[in-house]
Amino acid sequence: MKKLFLVLCFIVLIPSVKSQVLVNPLESFGPLPTQKQIDWQEMEFYAFVHFSLNTFTNKEWGYGDESPQLFNPANLDVRQWARIVKAAGMKGIILVAKHHDGFCLWPSAYTERSVKNSPWKNGKGDVVKELAEACKEYNLKLGLYLSPWDRNHAEYGKPEYITYFRNQLKELLTNYGDVFEMWFDGANGGDGYYGGANETRKINTLEYYNWDETYKLIYQLAPKTLVWGVGPSEARWIGNEEGRAGKTNWSLLRQKDELAGKVHYTEFMSGHEDGEKWVPGEADVSIRPGWFYHSVEDDKVRSLDEMVDIYYESIGRNATLLLNLPVDRRGLVHENDEARLKELVATIKADFKTELLKGTKASADNVRGNSTEFAAKNVTDGDKNTYWATDDNVKTASITFQFEKPTAINRVLLQEYITLGQRVKAFNVEAKVDGNWKTVANETTIGYKRILRIERVKASALRINITDSKANIVISNIQAYNAPTYVRMPEIHRDKNGEVTIKSEDGNPVYYSLDGKNPTKKSTLYKGVFKYNKAVTIKAVAIDVAENISSAVKTAKYGASKENWKILTASSGDLKSADRIIDGNPDTDWSFGNDQNKLPQEIKIDMGTVLSLKGFTYLPQQVGNNLNLISNYEFYSSTDNVKWTLQSQGEFSNIKHNPIEQIKTFKKAKARYIRFVATSTVGKGSTVSIAEINIIEQ
Repeated sequence: MKKLFLVLCFIVLIPSVKSQVLVNPLESFGPLPTQKQIDWQEMEFYAFVHFSLNTFTNKEWGYGDESPQLFNPANLDVRQWARIVKAAGMKGIILVAKHHDGFCLWPSAYTERSVKNSPWKNGKGDVVKELAEACKEYNLKLGLYLSPWDRNHAEYGKPEYITYFRNQLKELLTNYGDVFEMWFDGANGGDGYYGGANETRKINTLEYYNWDETYKLIYQLAPKTLVWGVGPSEARWIGNEEGRAGKTNWSLLRQKDELAGKVHYTEFMSGHEDGEKWVPGEADVSIRPGWFYHSVEDDKVRSLDEMVDIYYESIGRNATLLLNLPVDRRGLVHENDEARLKELVATIKADFKTELLKGTKASADNVRGNSTEFAAKNVTDGDKNTYWATDDNVKTASITFQFEKPTAINRVLLQEYITLGQRVKAFNVEAKVDGNWKTVANETTIGYKRILRIERVKASALRINITDSKANIVISNIQAYNAPTYVRMPEIHRDKNGEVTIKSEDGNPVYYSLDGKNPTKKSTLYKGVFKYNKAVTIKAVAIDVAENISSAVKTAKYGASKENWKILTASSGDLKSADRIIDGNPDTDWSFGNDQNKLPQEIKIDMGTVLSLKGFTYLPQQVGNNLNLISNYEFYSSTDNVKWTLQSQGEFSNIKHNPIEQIKTFKKAKARYIRFVATSTVGKGSTVSIAEINIIEQ
C-alpha cells in the first residue's frame, strides 16, 4: 500500500507531456545594437536646426572672419521651434552649436567668438541653454552639433586645437543636461581665416582628432550620448543629403575598413551585409535647398510630394530621419516651413490611420518548436517585445493573414526584432485577389522598420514570404493600411524659347494659372504645349476626377525666356554644344576644360537685351557619377562686352554632398552680358560641368 501511494504521488508530480516540450532559446545572430542604439532608432524622426552667423551673412559656410556683432536675432524664440517640432511628431532637436566658422551659440569660456560678444541680449544670452530648457518643457530630446573643422581658430591643424575642441565638448556635455546625439560633420580642413592667416590647412581627418580618445572622453562625460559621424561612430551618414536610404539598407558596417579609408561614402546608403559592427543609418536633409536660412529660398521649400517620398525612403527604409529647419533672421522657424510640416504630418497620419491586420487570423508554415511563445499572432499583438520566429536553420518561411472579407490595402509595414540582429535578405508580398495570389512587392532588407507603398489591391488574404535570411527568421511586427489616394503634383517645364509643357501622373487633367493665384477646376485646363516668354509664375494642380481629389499646388517661377541668349565664348570645350547650359533642361549639361586647359575656365553669354539683375544661379550636372563640380567662382556683368564688373565671388559651400542649384545674390546691376568663371573644382580635376546658368531679375 505504501508503494502504491508513492507511485501515485510520483505520477501526480510528473508534468503533462505537452508542458515537457522545451524550446531551445533563441540565439542572437551577427552584430547587435546596444540599448542606446535601439532607443535612438525608435525616435525615428527628429529635427536639425542650423542657425548662426551664416544666417545673417547669407552664407552656407562662413569663412571664419565674420564679426560676432552680426548675430542679433530680433525675436529669437526657441519655444516656437520646440512647439513646431513637437506638433510634427518629431522626438528631438539637434542644434548646430558651432559650425565651420567657429562661432559658438553658447558663451564658451575658451573663445571670444561666441554669443557673449554679440549684441543679442547684450552678450548675456545662451541659445544652447534656452533650447535645452525648451526641450524639457516639450518632452523633446536635445542633440548637439559641434564642427570639428574651425575656419577661425588660429591653431586649427595643430595639436593645441584638439585641446580646445575637447574643452568645448566638455562644456556642451556637462552644462546642459542629457544629450541624446553628438553630431560631427565630415567637412574637415581647407581654406579659412585661421586667426588672420588666410590660408589652406590640410589634415588627416581620421588621425588628427584622435577619435578613439575623443570618443572615450564623450562616453566618460555622457554615457547616454550616441555619437554620429567621423570616427568609430554608433550611427552613420546615409551617404547623401537628400534624406534617402537605399532600398537595401543593412544596419551593419565594415567600420574597420571605413576607419582605414577603404569605404566610399556612397556605400553608406545600403550599409554592408557582412559588416562587423552595428552602425545604423541616419538620413539627413533640409526642408529647403540650403541648410541655413536664405530669404531667396522662401518659395523653394521642398514640395509635399518630395517630403512624403523622403519619409517613406528614410524611416520606411530602416533609417532615422533628421530634418533640418533653417531658422530665419528673426530667430523663428519660417511660416512656409511650418506650413509644409503641417501638410506632411496630416498626410502621414492619414496614411496610417487604421491598421488592418489586427484581429485577422495569422498563420505561419514554420513556428519555432510549435511554441506559442514564437507564434504568428505575435506580429499583430502590438507588443514590440514579442515575435514570430522559425526553427534553427529555417531561413525561408511564409506568414499569412486571412481577412473576414476582401479588404483594400496599399501599405505594408514590417519590423524585425533587431535586439537579436538583422537577418532578412529578401522577401516578397502577395495578396489574394479574386481567389488568386498576386505578387505586389519584391524587396530585400527589413531591419528596424520597412514600409512599402504598393498598388492598391482588394485582398481576401495577405502573405509575406521570407525568401532569404542570414539566420532563422525573427519578425516582431507586421501591419497593413489603406492610405487615401494621393495625387502627385504635375511637372512644369519651360524651354529657352518659352515653350511650356505640363505633365501629370496617370494622365490626370491639369489646371493652371499665370497670375500667381492658386488654380482650381475653374482655372485654365492644360491642353498642350503653349508659349509664354515673359517673366511669370506658373501654378498648376492635377485632379483625380474619379476621386475628386487635387494634388498640392506646383509652382514654377521663370524670368524672361532665353530665346535671345547666345554663348559668345568659352575658354575651352566644344562651343557648338554649349547651348545645353541655357536650354532650360536640367538633365543636359556641358563640360569644358581638361588637363591641357587648367583652371580657371570661363564662359561668356549675351542675353540679347539689357536686364536688371540681382543675382544668378548655377545648376551643377545632375546625371552621372562624376559631376565635375565647381567649388569656387567669379561672376561678372557688362552692358557693352568691354567693361566688366565683378558682382559676386566665393565658394559653393557643401556642393560635393549637396549638388543642388546654387543661388547667389548681389546688389542690383544693369547688364546685357554675363561672364561666369570657375576658379576651382571639387577634387583635383580641371574639367568643369554646368547643367544650367540662370539670372535672377530685379
